Amino acid sequence: MDSRRFDLAAFDVDGRHVRVALAGAVHASANADARTVVLIHGAGHDHRVWDEVAAALAGAGLRTIAPDLPGHGGSDGSALDDIDALADWLLALLERLEPQPVCLAGHSMGSLIALAAAARAPVRCSQLVLVGSVAPMPVAPVLLDAARNDPASAHAMINKWSFGPAETLGEERLARLAARNLQRLQQAPAAALAADLAACNAWTGGLDAAATVRCPTLLVCGERDRMTPPDAAKPLFDALQAQCGAARMMLLPGAGHAMMDEAPAALSDSIREFVAASC
Repeated sequence: MDSRRFDLAAFDVDGRHVRVALAGAVHASANADARTVVLIHGAGHDHRVWDEVAAALAGAGLRTIAPDLPGHGGSDGSALDDIDALADWLLALLERLEPQPVCLAGHSMGSLIALAAAARAPVRCSQLVLVGSVAPMPVAPVLLDAARNDPASAHAMINKWSFGPAETLGEERLARLAARNLQRLQQAPAAALAADLAACNAWTGGLDAAATVRCPTLLVCGERDRMTPPDAAKPLFDALQAQCGAARMMLLPGAGHAMMDEAPAALSDSIREFVAASC
């Protein structure tokens, strides 16, 4: 990411150190009219998965806030194994950082956190972007067990299922993206991944939360996503559309689950255009 637009900052939330990546016109004095997009990472990751997307959004004049969730990256504490608790944590962070309504954008587990936060505090969420999302989000028992007892096997499974096919990405690019993703997973505490997957698996409130969302919502699906397939996202989309009437669903051609790595330009363009259109 362009260092001129990107800073790592430390804040306290509930007495614990939190690391946040800030990009774009972060300070209101820089651009009082700039919209803010909060980027929420998924299981076993930290803010770095959003680096390319955040850089592109910042370059388009948006502010971005990408926190490390508790127990991830540079944030203290233990990882939370409850989506509602993570949503409360996120809202507490926003009270500390950003007084104005924001666009909440989350990937995979982060999408559930964004959805729960939007339902719990609608005045804080001006738009909602759910990337690689389904509700409910069950996790295969073999992956849950591996995350608890054999992290290396869990990392290998996640890496295998995260990307689109080699014929789409190309063998060389797929190998490069998979190696980077594996490195990020290996750097995270094993307990964090286990807690994250347990949180996704246990949360059954997604469709109920979607039924209360009133803000414009974008559901972004990877055409070749094997972890949260587009067909499986249909119930979530239907619940959102039935209530707010302003939900959209789009496919990123050829992309798998790791859309921030596979298609950062297309994903950032879709977020930027959605925010601009729904202001």
